[in-house]
This record gives sequence, C-alpha cells and structure tokens, in this order.
Amino acid sequence: MSRTLSLFIMVDACGWEIVKNDPFLKNVAPHRTKLESVFGYSSTCVPSIVSGRWPDEHRNWCYFVHDPERSPFRFLRWLRWLPKAVTSRRIVRRALTRLVKSKLGFKGYFDLYNIPFEHIDRFDFTEKKSPLQAGGMNRGSNIFDRLKEGGIPHFVSDPDRSEEENRAALESELGSGEIDFAFMYWAGLDGLLHRVGNDSSEVPAKLRHYERWISDLAEKAKERYDEVKLYVFSDHGMANCDEHLDLKAVIEALPLRFGKDYAVVYDSTMARFWFFNEAARDQITAALGNVPEGRIMPTEELKRLRAHFEDGQFGELIFLVREGVLIVPSHMGERPIRAMHGYHPEDAHSYAALFTNQSTLPAEVTHIPHLHRLMTHSIAA
Repeated sequence: MSRTLSLFIMVDACGWEIVKNDPFLKNVAPHRTKLESVFGYSSTCVPSIVSGRWPDEHRNWCYFVHDPERSPFRFLRWLRWLPKAVTSRRIVRRALTRLVKSKLGFKGYFDLYNIPFEHIDRFDFTEKKSPLQAGGMNRGSNIFDRLKEGGIPHFVSDPDRSEEENRAALESELGSGEIDFAFMYWAGLDGLLHRVGNDSSEVPAKLRHYERWISDLAEKAKERYDEVKLYVFSDHGMANCDEHLDLKAVIEALPLRFGKDYAVVYDSTMARFWFFNEAARDQITAALGNVPEGRIMPTEELKRLRAHFEDGQFGELIFLVREGVLIVPSHMGERPIRAMHGYHPEDAHSYAALFTNQSTLPAEVTHIPHLHRLMTHSIAA
C-alpha cells in the first residue's frame, strides 16, 4: 500500500520580503507564493493557521486583556513593592514566568513580559490552552482535533523543547515510518530578527541552516514513504524598527488615572484601551489623534480584517503605529529591539510566505488561515 507523508513546517517570521530574492528551498520546495497574514501577533497567527478561522472567530488575539474579575494574577501584586530595577530585569521576569505558568497550569505560550506588578491583578491572559494541541482553541476546533478524532498518527513539535530537540524527535518518527502527518514549528528566526533586524548577515545564514534541516528531513522521509508532500510556511514577516514612540508618556501626561479612568495594554506596535468614563475616552482619543506615528483603527477596518470584537474584550479602542515604529517602553519590553511584527497586515513586511514541492496550489490559498485547507485536504486524501 502506498504511503504518503504530509509534512508541514512553520518557520516563524520568515516573511515574503525576507525570502523573495533569496534561493531559500529552491531545490526541495521550489514552488513559492506570498500570503497575507492576519492582524495581530503570533498569538493570533498560529491559532489562525491551525484552525482555518479568523481572529473574530477563534478569539485568540492579543495575550493580555483588562479583566479584573477573572485575573489569575492577584497573588503577584505584592511584587509591586520590590524595586523596579529588580522586577524589570528580563532574567527575573523569565524565572517568574516559569513559576507562574506552572502554578496556574497554563498549557500554551506564556510570558509575563513587562506588565507592571502594580496593575497585574487587573489583567487576564487569553492563551491558557495550547493551540498546538487538540482542544487548544479559545473557540472552535483545530487541525489537531481532526487528527485526534480521525485516529491519524501524527507528530507535532513541543514548544517547551528546543528547535534541535524537536528536529531530532521528528527525525526519529520519520525513521519509524508510523506517522502520516507532521507539524513542525521553529521560532528561532523570529528571535534572531528581533535582535539583529532584516539586514544582518546572520539572517541568510539562519535560512541556510533551516534549509539543511528541511532537506535532511525530506530525505529521511523518502526512505519510508512513497510520497512526501512538503509545505514550509511562515505566519508573518518582520520590519526593521527605525523609530521609537513613547506613547506611555503621552497618555500619562493627561489628567487621568490608570484603573480609575482607563486601562491600557501597550503592545509593541499597538495600544489597546478600555474606558471607565466619557471624559477619559474623549481626552485619550484627542491625544492619540495628535500622534503622527500611528492612527486609531476604525471599526469598519477592524471588521474587514476580522479583528473586531463587539464586547471589547481586547480593547474598546485600538491605536496602531505605522510600519517601522516601535512603542517603547511598552508592556512587552522596556528597551528597543531591532525589528518587530504586528503591523497592518497589508504593510509590505507583514506578508508571510509558502514554499512547497507540490506543483499546483489551490488558487484560494491567499491568506494564512487558508493553510488549514491544505492540512485538512492532506488528511482526507
């Protein structure tokens, strides 16, 4: 009986602008196309890919939301008394993140980032489950639910393992020839680009590194399978950050109090506000209108991008900066980084990429949620 392996490999942040003039995978997956991403960060992109749904459907959008009644972080508020020189250090935050994740039993990606402990009991975290597992979506199902329901033997990478450990684990599975479907997720390029930007010589070197891994995995699979359907793709691109915006200073200059008049999460490229009175709404809206580095996202545009939430869970007002601007300091970090994503999905460096060894791709695969169609088709075939 003929055996076919469907091999899906996600290279985080491998955007179209990064690879369009690079020979990445030209031998093993020569057919390539540009894909439009979704509005949001990897917290949005990965769930959209594995579910085939849009943010307003699966409701895995941004990580932190204002929700004091459901906040699981009340036990951390005492940390507000510690010196900021201690609590803002990344090494301290990483250690606390591991302890908090274990205590709360979170299964998905989790990071305390730079959320101030003074206000942490006002926030909830939206990815308590892992989108890379069956039953891991906030709403609806994903490809791993279908694999489980269908009893299809498969491999999925473990976010708690290193890239090398996951590669070795998949190689072992391929050697046994017992799986029919594999989903690999490598995040190393994303971290590298944040640190060095798009123009560093380290970027093509990292692409060559992945190229060798992917070629080796494809060759290993051919030893056990009659056909290997290979799809390599990204979730978004990455833009160099050449301009910094201290939006926090703009808002805190207003005669308003956080927690009494408003709440906000300062992400790296957007700020999401909740209002507790009309005066706060009017003053903050007016102040944002005078910030030339970004704009308030209109409701109709958010609806078009499938990232509008009627209940305001993720914010009642969304302020987005233009590509190349970084909000710093933010609740994601105190210090600048070289590159960032999470801009408008129609900005040049937001586009994702898809590479395959299949000579034809369905014409309707134009956005990253459509990758789910390729997965479901490969299971049904």
